[in-house]
Amino acid sequence: MPELPEMENYKNLLKVKLMNEVITDVQINREKSINIHPDLFKKTVQNQKIIDIKRRGKHLLFQLQNEQTLLLHLMLGGWMFFGTDSEKPDRTIQVRLSFGQKHLYFIGLRLGYLHLYHQNQTEEKLADLGPEPLNPEFTINEFLNRIGSKHGRLKTTLLDQSFIAGIGNCYSAEICFHTGIRPTRDIDDMNEEARGKLYNSMQLILQDGIKYGGYMDNPVFKGDMLTGGFNDRCQVYDREGQPCKRCRTTIVMELISSRKTYYCPNCQK
Repeated sequence: MPELPEMENYKNLLKVKLMNEVITDVQINREKSINIHPDLFKKTVQNQKIIDIKRRGKHLLFQLQNEQTLLLHLMLGGWMFFGTDSEKPDRTIQVRLSFGQKHLYFIGLRLGYLHLYHQNQTEEKLADLGPEPLNPEFTINEFLNRIGSKHGRLKTTLLDQSFIAGIGNCYSAEICFHTGIRPTRDIDDMNEEARGKLYNSMQLILQDGIKYGGYMDNPVFKGDMLTGGFNDRCQVYDREGQPCKRCRTTIVMELISSRKTYYCPNCQK
């Protein structure tokens, strides 16, 4: 599932391609991927200029000239591709936004969605999300205050979108590895020094994830050499049974709240 770095990468790349471009056509192949009648969706979106693309947590917000917002959540298996009809992947397309001869294809939206809201409604839909971890206002003191009220396993807390927005299965594992703490550890057993290290690791890993284009390697457009570059930099995520790149101990996978959790039993205490 795309997480904060993947969605930030999508935002950055698509802003270059789509800012101030007009949506010339809309194609809906799966009505369940949108939230209103297809005719109204098309009428509201078509001929509108994209004036900004923002990210909130794991969501992208395509802001239109008419004060409407397309709210995207890719969920599990969702991704996007921008290009001509001849360049598009041989995959089922749920929604297509056209910009002349080029199109933005929304692929794999079986669980994800592209919903249309007025800007005020969008803010309400996202009101339950926690702070952005890379926002300069989200200081270490703010983090310590927030985690001070949490209990239970570290992994579960990092995945809680009301606690911090944007972290999922991959980056929670990588953050814990960088911190040197097992994701199975109880927060109550972490002292302030360990919590401070966790904050610093979160900042570094998420910034690295963005820098290297996230871990999901489907290109956003033909010739995209950035997207997916973080995949080879993952230390523990999806590496069960492989040797730790640091100490050569075998990476372990456990289930926590039905989520696969990866760690090195030697490097993480």
